[in-house]
Amino acid sequence: MSLLLTSAGITNATIAKNILELVGKPAQDISVLFIPTATNIMEGDKSWLIDNLNDFKRQGYACIDILDIAGVPESVWKPRMEAADLITFGGGNEQYLVKVMRETGVEKALPELLKTRVYMGISAGSMVVGQFLPVELLNVIYPEEVFEEFSEPLAFVNCLFLPHLNSEYFSHATKEVLEKHRADFAFPLYACDDNSALKIVDGKFEIVGEGESVVFNK
Repeated sequence: MSLLLTSAGITNATIAKNILELVGKPAQDISVLFIPTATNIMEGDKSWLIDNLNDFKRQGYACIDILDIAGVPESVWKPRMEAADLITFGGGNEQYLVKVMRETGVEKALPELLKTRVYMGISAGSMVVGQFLPVELLNVIYPEEVFEEFSEPLAFVNCLFLPHLNSEYFSHATKEVLEKHRADFAFPLYACDDNSALKIVDGKFEIVGEGESVVFNK
Protein backbone atom coordinates (compact mmCIF):
# COMPACT_ATOMS: atom_id res chain seq x y z
CA MET A 1 0.00 0.00 0.00
CA SER A 2 1.33 3.43 -1.00
CA LEU A 3 0.11 6.57 0.75
CA LEU A 4 1.09 10.22 0.63
CA LEU A 5 -0.30 12.16 3.57
CA THR A 6 -0.18 15.94 3.21
CA SER A 7 -1.49 18.93 5.12
CA ALA A 8 -2.35 21.10 2.13
CA GLY A 9 -1.91 19.06 -1.05
CA ILE A 10 0.63 19.71 -3.79
CA THR A 11 2.26 22.80 -2.33
CA ASN A 12 5.75 22.37 -3.78
CA ALA A 13 7.78 20.61 -6.45
CA THR A 14 9.10 17.93 -4.09
CA ILE A 15 5.62 16.73 -3.16
CA ALA A 16 4.66 16.76 -6.86
CA LYS A 17 7.76 14.70 -7.69
CA ASN A 18 6.92 12.13 -5.02
CA ILE A 19 3.47 11.65 -6.55
CA LEU A 20 5.08 10.80 -9.89
CA GLU A 21 7.44 8.35 -8.20
CA LEU A 22 4.65 6.64 -6.26
CA VAL A 23 2.31 6.34 -9.24
CA GLY A 24 5.14 5.37 -11.59
CA LYS A 25 3.88 7.41 -14.54
CA PRO A 26 4.55 10.84 -16.05
CA ALA A 27 2.02 13.52 -15.11
CA GLN A 28 0.36 13.51 -18.54
CA ASP A 29 -0.58 9.84 -18.07
CA ILE A 30 -1.99 10.10 -14.54
CA SER A 31 -5.70 10.02 -13.77
CA VAL A 32 -6.72 11.62 -10.46
CA LEU A 33 -9.93 11.18 -8.50
CA PHE A 34 -10.43 14.06 -6.06
CA ILE A 35 -12.95 13.44 -3.28
CA PRO A 36 -14.06 16.64 -1.45
CA THR A 37 -16.56 14.84 0.82
CA ALA A 38 -14.94 16.02 4.07
CA THR A 39 -16.09 19.59 3.31
CA ASN A 40 -19.79 18.71 3.17
CA ILE A 41 -20.66 19.74 6.72
CA MET A 42 -18.24 22.66 6.99
CA GLU A 43 -19.51 26.22 6.81
CA GLY A 44 -17.68 29.29 5.57
CA ASP A 45 -15.05 30.11 3.00
CA LYS A 46 -13.72 27.26 0.84
CA SER A 47 -11.06 29.16 -1.07
CA TRP A 48 -8.48 26.72 0.30
CA LEU A 49 -10.31 23.90 -1.52
CA ILE A 50 -10.13 25.88 -4.76
CA ASP A 51 -6.40 26.35 -4.12
CA ASN A 52 -5.99 22.59 -3.69
CA LEU A 53 -7.71 21.91 -7.01
CA ASN A 54 -5.69 24.61 -8.79
CA ASP A 55 -2.50 22.99 -7.49
CA PHE A 56 -3.63 19.72 -9.10
CA LYS A 57 -4.51 21.46 -12.36
CA ARG A 58 -1.03 22.97 -12.58
CA GLN A 59 0.55 19.49 -12.63
CA GLY A 60 -0.80 18.71 -16.11
CA TYR A 61 -2.45 15.42 -15.20
CA ALA A 62 -4.37 13.57 -17.89
CA CYS A 63 -7.65 13.69 -15.97
CA ILE A 64 -8.90 15.19 -12.70
CA ASP A 65 -12.26 13.69 -11.77
CA ILE A 66 -14.21 15.04 -8.77
CA LEU A 67 -16.66 12.91 -6.82
CA ASP A 68 -18.54 13.32 -3.54
CA ILE A 69 -18.84 9.75 -2.25
CA ALA A 70 -21.64 10.74 0.16
CA GLY A 71 -24.07 11.30 -2.69
CA VAL A 72 -23.66 8.22 -4.87
CA PRO A 73 -23.95 4.40 -4.59
CA GLU A 74 -21.07 1.94 -4.93
CA SER A 75 -22.05 1.33 -8.55
CA VAL A 76 -20.92 4.92 -9.21
CA TRP A 77 -17.94 5.49 -6.89
CA LYS A 78 -16.20 2.15 -7.33
CA PRO A 79 -15.63 2.31 -11.12
CA ARG A 80 -14.49 5.92 -10.74
CA MET A 81 -11.90 4.79 -8.19
CA GLU A 82 -10.87 1.89 -10.40
CA ALA A 83 -10.25 4.35 -13.25
CA ALA A 84 -7.90 6.48 -11.14
CA ASP A 85 -4.16 6.17 -10.56
CA LEU A 86 -4.25 8.60 -7.63
CA ILE A 87 -7.21 8.59 -5.23
CA THR A 88 -7.20 11.83 -3.24
CA PHE A 89 -9.35 12.56 -0.21
CA GLY A 90 -9.45 16.28 0.50
CA GLY A 91 -9.59 18.27 3.70
CA GLY A 92 -12.45 19.20 5.98
CA ASN A 93 -14.00 17.30 8.87
CA GLU A 94 -12.17 14.02 9.46
CA GLN A 95 -14.83 12.60 11.79
CA TYR A 96 -17.53 13.06 9.16
CA LEU A 97 -15.28 11.76 6.38
CA VAL A 98 -14.45 8.48 8.07
CA LYS A 99 -18.13 8.00 8.93
CA VAL A 100 -19.10 8.37 5.26
CA MET A 101 -16.25 6.12 4.11
CA ARG A 102 -17.52 3.44 6.47
CA GLU A 103 -21.21 3.80 5.64
CA THR A 104 -20.70 3.78 1.87
CA GLY A 105 -18.41 0.74 1.83
CA VAL A 106 -15.38 2.73 0.67
CA GLU A 107 -13.47 1.65 3.77
CA LYS A 108 -13.75 -2.03 2.83
CA ALA A 109 -12.99 -1.47 -0.85
CA LEU A 110 -9.86 0.67 -0.42
CA PRO A 111 -7.33 -2.00 0.67
CA GLU A 112 -7.90 -3.95 -2.56
CA LEU A 113 -7.97 -0.82 -4.72
CA LEU A 114 -4.74 0.45 -3.17
CA LYS A 115 -2.81 -2.64 -4.22
CA THR A 116 -2.46 -0.95 -7.63
CA ARG A 117 -3.27 2.70 -6.87
CA VAL A 118 -1.89 5.47 -4.68
CA TYR A 119 -3.82 7.08 -1.81
CA MET A 120 -3.25 10.77 -1.24
CA GLY A 121 -4.71 12.67 1.69
CA ILE A 122 -5.06 16.36 2.37
CA SER A 123 -5.51 17.33 6.04
CA ALA A 124 -8.64 15.37 7.12
CA GLY A 125 -8.10 12.98 4.23
CA SER A 126 -4.67 12.22 5.67
CA MET A 127 -5.81 11.89 9.27
CA VAL A 128 -8.44 9.21 8.63
CA VAL A 129 -6.06 6.48 7.41
CA GLY A 130 -4.11 6.34 10.67
CA GLN A 131 -5.16 6.50 14.29
CA PHE A 132 -7.02 9.36 15.99
CA LEU A 133 -5.95 11.21 19.09
CA PRO A 134 -8.48 11.17 21.95
CA VAL A 135 -10.97 13.98 21.56
CA GLU A 136 -9.52 15.70 24.63
CA LEU A 137 -6.14 16.05 22.93
CA LEU A 138 -7.67 17.09 19.62
CA ASN A 139 -9.41 19.91 21.47
CA VAL A 140 -6.06 20.99 22.95
CA ILE A 141 -4.17 20.95 19.64
CA TYR A 142 -6.98 22.22 17.42
CA PRO A 143 -9.19 24.39 19.70
CA GLU A 144 -10.38 26.23 16.57
CA GLU A 145 -12.25 23.07 15.49
CA VAL A 146 -15.38 21.50 17.01
CA PHE A 147 -15.29 17.77 17.73
CA GLU A 148 -18.88 16.87 18.54
CA GLU A 149 -18.99 13.30 17.22
CA PHE A 150 -16.10 10.90 17.41
CA SER A 151 -15.68 8.09 14.90
CA GLU A 152 -13.16 5.26 14.79
CA PRO A 153 -10.43 5.88 12.19
CA LEU A 154 -9.64 3.54 9.30
CA ALA A 155 -6.32 2.59 10.96
CA PHE A 156 -4.72 1.41 7.72
CA VAL A 157 -1.43 2.52 9.31
CA ASN A 158 -0.49 2.43 12.98
CA CYS A 159 0.42 6.07 13.52
CA LEU A 160 -1.06 9.48 14.18
CA PHE A 161 -0.90 12.11 11.44
CA LEU A 162 -1.39 15.72 12.47
CA PRO A 163 -1.62 18.37 9.74
CA HIS A 164 -0.96 22.12 9.68
CA LEU A 165 2.03 22.24 12.01
CA ASN A 166 2.94 25.87 12.77
CA SER A 167 -0.03 27.15 10.77
CA GLU A 168 -1.30 30.68 11.35
CA TYR A 169 -4.82 29.23 11.37
CA PHE A 170 -4.09 26.62 14.07
CA SER A 171 -2.05 28.42 16.69
CA HIS A 172 -1.78 25.43 19.08
CA ALA A 173 -0.48 22.98 16.47
CA THR A 174 3.15 23.58 17.42
CA LYS A 175 6.11 21.47 18.46
CA GLU A 176 5.98 23.02 21.93
CA VAL A 177 2.35 21.99 22.53
CA LEU A 178 2.94 18.51 21.13
CA GLU A 179 6.03 18.09 23.31
CA LYS A 180 3.95 18.75 26.42
CA HIS A 181 1.62 15.88 25.52
CA ARG A 182 4.02 13.39 23.96
CA ALA A 183 3.51 10.95 26.86
CA ASP A 184 -0.19 10.80 25.92
CA PHE A 185 0.43 9.66 22.34
CA ALA A 186 -0.43 5.97 22.18
CA PHE A 187 1.08 5.67 18.68
CA PRO A 188 3.98 7.23 16.77
CA LEU A 189 3.03 10.78 15.81
CA TYR A 190 3.95 12.55 12.58
CA ALA A 191 3.08 16.25 12.41
CA CYS A 192 3.64 18.03 9.09
CA ASP A 193 3.36 21.63 8.05
CA ASP A 194 1.71 22.67 4.79
CA ASN A 195 4.91 22.13 2.79
CA SER A 196 5.80 18.65 4.03
CA ALA A 197 4.19 15.23 3.79
CA LEU A 198 4.43 11.71 5.15
CA LYS A 199 5.12 9.03 2.53
CA ILE A 200 4.28 5.45 3.48
CA VAL A 201 5.17 2.59 1.17
CA ASP A 202 4.61 -0.98 2.32
CA GLY A 203 5.02 0.03 5.96
CA LYS A 204 8.09 2.23 5.44
CA PHE A 205 7.66 5.81 6.70
CA GLU A 206 9.49 8.82 5.23
CA ILE A 207 9.01 12.58 5.60
CA VAL A 208 9.20 14.36 2.24
CA GLY A 209 8.65 17.91 1.02
CA GLU A 210 10.22 21.30 1.62
CA GLY A 211 8.80 22.28 4.98
CA GLU A 212 9.01 21.35 8.66
CA SER A 213 7.82 18.27 10.50
CA VAL A 214 7.92 16.78 13.98
CA VAL A 215 8.05 13.09 14.84
CA PHE A 216 7.39 11.69 18.32
CA ASN A 217 7.60 8.12 19.68
CA LYS A 218 8.85 6.70 16.39
